Amino acid sequence: MLRFFNTLGRRLEEFVPLDPPTVRMYTCGPTVYDYAHIGNFRAYVWEDLLKRYLKFKGYKVIHVMNITDVDDKTIKGAREAGISLDEYTRKYKEAFFEDLDTLNIDRADFYPEATKHIDDMVALIQKLLEKGYAYYGEDGCIYYSISKFKDYGKLSGKRPDKLIAGARISHDEYDKELWADFALWKAWTPEDGDIYWDTPLGRGRPGWHIECSAMSMKYLGETFDIHTGGEDNLFPHHENEIAQSEAATGKPFVRYWLHCAHLIVEGKKMSKSLGNYYTLRDLLEKSYKPMAIRYLLLSTHYRQKLNFTFEGIKAAESAIDRLREFRDMLEEYAAKNIPGTDPKVTEALEDGLEGFERAMDDDLNISPALASIFEMVRTINKISAERGITGADADKGLDILRRINSVLGVLREPRRELPPELERLIKEREEARKRKDYAKADAIREKLRQMGLEIKDTPEGTKWSWKE
Repeated sequence: MLRFFNTLGRRLEEFVPLDPPTVRMYTCGPTVYDYAHIGNFRAYVWEDLLKRYLKFKGYKVIHVMNITDVDDKTIKGAREAGISLDEYTRKYKEAFFEDLDTLNIDRADFYPEATKHIDDMVALIQKLLEKGYAYYGEDGCIYYSISKFKDYGKLSGKRPDKLIAGARISHDEYDKELWADFALWKAWTPEDGDIYWDTPLGRGRPGWHIECSAMSMKYLGETFDIHTGGEDNLFPHHENEIAQSEAATGKPFVRYWLHCAHLIVEGKKMSKSLGNYYTLRDLLEKSYKPMAIRYLLLSTHYRQKLNFTFEGIKAAESAIDRLREFRDMLEEYAAKNIPGTDPKVTEALEDGLEGFERAMDDDLNISPALASIFEMVRTINKISAERGITGADADKGLDILRRINSVLGVLREPRRELPPELERLIKEREEARKRKDYAKADAIREKLRQMGLEIKDTPEGTKWSWKE
C-alpha cells in the first residue's frame, strides 16, 4: 500500500488517484531571476524521485511544473539590467533546463510560463470578482478577501483570527505571520516600466499566487491528485492557491499536498553572507560529480531537514561507485553465462527489491530503501567472491538494478566502447606499470580521469568505467 504524508490533514494516507492509473501532479517551479541553488534542487530532485516511483508502481504521471517569469524579483532584475523581461529571464530559463539534465531530472510534460498564460489568470480573477471573493483596492489593484473564504488556513493549520479590517498586501512574498488580503492583479506603477498587460482588469500584471492556480487547473483540471513544493511555500503561497481555486470552482483543489523540508549547508542556514550559498554550477566548478550531488540530495527523507556537506558528497560518490561496480560485476557474469541458478542469490535479490519497495511505499522512506539495496549488494558480492554467479542470476540482478535505478536515477547508462585515443592511453599506462614507471602511470591515470574514465587495477588486470 503506497502512503504519503498529506499536509492537508497532517497524516499518512493511502494514495488513491482520482483516475487510476493516471496521476496528475503539479510542482512549484523556479522563479527565473537567478540560477537555481542547491536548496531549490533538493525539492526538484525529491519531486523527480516521487514521479519516478509512481511510474515504478505502474502509474502514468502527467506532470506540470510552472516557470515564474513575471513577479517582483524578475521585474526588478530586468529593470536594473536595462533589458526586456523576456531577455532577462531567457538566460535563467535555459540554465534551469541545463541543470535539470545535469542532475538527470526527468522533464515534466508541461512547463507553462506565466507570461504566456495572462488570459487564463485574468479569466480566473474575473470569476473571483463575480463571486464576491475579490475586490478593487484604492490603489487600483485587485485583492482577494481572505475573510470571505471560510476554510482559509486549512492547509497550514493557521486561522486569520486576528485579521485587521482593511489590511492588504501587494508584495508577492510577505511575512508568514502577516494575515492580510493579497493581490491577485497589480495595477501598473512607474516602477514596472514597460512590463504590463492591458486587460479587462486594467493595465497591470498578475500577482504570484494566482499564476499557479490558473496554470495548474488549465493543464490538470479543477481537481487533481498531487501538489508538491518546499515547506517555505506552504504558507502563504499554497494556502492562497487553495483559497483562490476553491472559491472559483466550488470544488476541492488538490487531494494530496506534499512538502519537503529545508536544506542547510554544513549545519548552517544557506546564506550568501555566510559564504555557503551554492548553485549547482558552483559545485561543478569544484569538480564534484553531478550524480553524487543528486544522490546526496535524495538520500535524506524529504520531510527531514537535509544537511548538505562536502563529506556527504564524497560518501555519495563512494555509494555510486559500489553500485557501478556491482553492475559491472553482474555484466561480467552475464557474459560468461554460467549455467544454473543459486537459491541464495535469488533470495538476496528478491529481498533487496522487496525491502526497497516496502520502504518507498511508506512515504518514500529513502533511508531503509537504500539500506536494502546495499545489503543486497553486500550479500551477492560475498557469494560472487566465494563461488561466482550464474548467467541467469546475473541477468535477474541486472534487471532488478535497472528497476531500482529507474527510481534513483544515479547510474547513467554506461558507454560500452572506448575511443581509440583512450585505448592507447590505457595500454601506455599498463606498459609503464610493467616498467615500474609509476609516476608516468599515475599521470596517465589522472589524464584519463579528466577525460571521464575511472581506472582500477585488479588481480585480473586493469578495469575501466565511465564516470557517472
